Amino acid sequence: MSANLPISGVANSDWKSTACILCECNCGVEVQLGGEDGRHLVKVRGDDAHPASKGYACEKAHRLDFYQNGPHRLTKPLRRRSDGSFEEIDWDTAIAEVAERFSALRKEHGGETIFYYGGGGQGNHFPAVYGNTTRAALGSVHRANALSQEKTGEFWVATKMVGFYTRSDFHNCEVAFFLGKNPWMSHSIPQARVTLKEIAKDPARCLIVVDPRRTETAELADIHLQVKSGTDAWLLAAMLGVLVQEELIAGEWLALHANGLGEVLPHFAELPIAKYCEACGVPEELVRKAARRIASATSVASFEDLGVQMNRHSTLVSYLHKLLMLLTGNFGKKGSAYIPTMMAPFTVGHEGGAGTEVISSDDRQGAGVKKGTPVTGSRLIGGLTPCNVIPDEILSDHPKRFRAMLVESGNPAHSVADAVRMREALASLDLLVVIDVAFTETARLAHYVLPVASQFEKAEATFFNFEFPENYFHVRRPLMAPLPGLFSEAELHCRILEALGELPAEPIAALRAAWNEGRKSFRQKFTELAMKHPRVIALAPALLYRAIGDLLPEGLAEAAGVWLLCQSAAQTQGASLTRAGFTGEPGEAGDALFDAILAAKSGVVFAIDNWDECFERLRTPNHKVQLAIPELFAELDALATATPSLATTEFPFMLSAGERRSFTANTIMRNPDWRRKDAGGALSINPEDARSIGIADGNRARLTTRRGSVEVLVNVSDRMQRGHLSLPNGLGLDFPAPDGRRVSAGVGPNDLTRSEDRDWVAGTPWHKSTPARVEAL
Repeated sequence: MSANLPISGVANSDWKSTACILCECNCGVEVQLGGEDGRHLVKVRGDDAHPASKGYACEKAHRLDFYQNGPHRLTKPLRRRSDGSFEEIDWDTAIAEVAERFSALRKEHGGETIFYYGGGGQGNHFPAVYGNTTRAALGSVHRANALSQEKTGEFWVATKMVGFYTRSDFHNCEVAFFLGKNPWMSHSIPQARVTLKEIAKDPARCLIVVDPRRTETAELADIHLQVKSGTDAWLLAAMLGVLVQEELIAGEWLALHANGLGEVLPHFAELPIAKYCEACGVPEELVRKAARRIASATSVASFEDLGVQMNRHSTLVSYLHKLLMLLTGNFGKKGSAYIPTMMAPFTVGHEGGAGTEVISSDDRQGAGVKKGTPVTGSRLIGGLTPCNVIPDEILSDHPKRFRAMLVESGNPAHSVADAVRMREALASLDLLVVIDVAFTETARLAHYVLPVASQFEKAEATFFNFEFPENYFHVRRPLMAPLPGLFSEAELHCRILEALGELPAEPIAALRAAWNEGRKSFRQKFTELAMKHPRVIALAPALLYRAIGDLLPEGLAEAAGVWLLCQSAAQTQGASLTRAGFTGEPGEAGDALFDAILAAKSGVVFAIDNWDECFERLRTPNHKVQLAIPELFAELDALATATPSLATTEFPFMLSAGERRSFTANTIMRNPDWRRKDAGGALSINPEDARSIGIADGNRARLTTRRGSVEVLVNVSDRMQRGHLSLPNGLGLDFPAPDGRRVSAGVGPNDLTRSEDRDWVAGTPWHKSTPARVEAL
């Protein structure tokens, strides 16, 4: 480990169960604590008892101590002085002033001008649960997070076609199809590397990868469709053209389960497949081979990710991907796509939410009154504001512009497109409050910074649970007490609510008394209060935390809000819970599930489903798959005359701004010493391109885009195709050096991206197609 993180001392022999927090899988791990203070994660191994990961963990989990310990941790609230510097203040002062200033803004301009960003991060999701109570009290209706610059296009498409988000069964599929996804590095499926190896070594199975790079997953693939960067829409349209023109669609299945086939087929019946293959740079015969293999398979599992979701035509690509799977009947059967039972179904892509009514004049959207953001009228999907429009929603004279922000476990000054303009917007706010464990780039612009316990110092959970047919939920216990003076977000939000006068004592006392009487009395009292006072539901997590948090098993107070999730799951997913052993009337089943979750150190299987239920869960007209999304047909047909490449004479390369590598993760890993490889985050470039520019491996070069220019270290790699560049994610973060200076390693990709480069439907950025040039230094 690094000298910055001394862990001398013998490890405690006890293994404690927790989870990795570096990607959405949140694999179960066990750790031993040690070091001079006994607070260091000195040994980490996979947890065999975890229902999904089952002992699997990649190399990144072994470096978690770099998140937990180090000089980046904050221990006192900070307040900005008039000269821009910060001073430490006590908690009572911090909370009173934050509540007073938010309250004044609400009174003068309305709660809708208070914007919320974040609310969790990987495996740190209770902040979102409790943060929503503060939002409700303030009347804050607009919010954004990482999902709204990554996944909302896919959510929107999935909701229109099947009514809900889908995942796929890679353990049992005949064909695995990865689109803009390198699970060898980015995981996202349980036991990713084990699963990939099993598929690759089985001659009866087939692995198909779409990626401009020869990734680690592509090297295992039977078919690598190496598209030119940003041309995935042409590739998928060509594959669909093959299915339609060669009559390879699942006609009988579609007749039984789908609507809209007649609207879809004309868009592919005469599509010039050879021309589209030329546009995307993939040989026509290879495209036909891949389409035919998918059509002939008994089952296909697929996964799209940021390689296409943060790229040109992203929402259209999500639609074409879903069409490819559905036209071949790959839904609702073993080895294909399914609709999971979720404890917290946050992945619904309905339009609107608590937005502002705006008049849409975009012909592709259809004119009329819609819910959108106040300044730009941007489309809300799942209630989320597109991250790329946040600066426009702030840097305006609109009366309902965002005037204040509450940022929680997020770092938009670094992680949102066009970082320079984002920082300008954040600096112009009337009030910026940041809740985090470290002095982030966003915190540096804040009026108040409120530090909290780390993910290993409190009860925590992940809501990214998509397994099927057995799904699980994992509440993990704290490994240690918080640093002195710190506490969890649940406690912080309750204190803010109390300072606002929005957390009434009477229902808390009533609920506490009812809990002590028994669960039936508690359920009855909660229902009674909710019926009498509608705000009880909005404030429920905070009320539960105050009422029963300290009555739960030691260390699990923050899990109080899960009680309501369990009750809701029992009401809406009763059959799934019953098969998992949680029987009885819904209230009793919900309580039994809550108790089991609290007792299970490695997680508990809360739902068991069957494949037929996928069709019962179709939340669509006639409970059938809806193949047609007419809003996207104009964009689809326009591919025939559109220019496939954004490259120009001035910017001849396409930069993928943010690649997942062996030692990159989310930005909670601030200490650069955690990376064993590629410490500087080198720019990857094709050997022939490097020679033409006059640079060699290990050289430094100038990388320039339409937004900015930076100096980079060069990595010459034959994994790259000509004309394509790649920078890793998770770099460009500063860190306290031993002498007190703040040093930074690598490049922050969003210093090079533009907020206006975004999808017209979801507003998601085109990070993976950023025109660029490289010059030798």
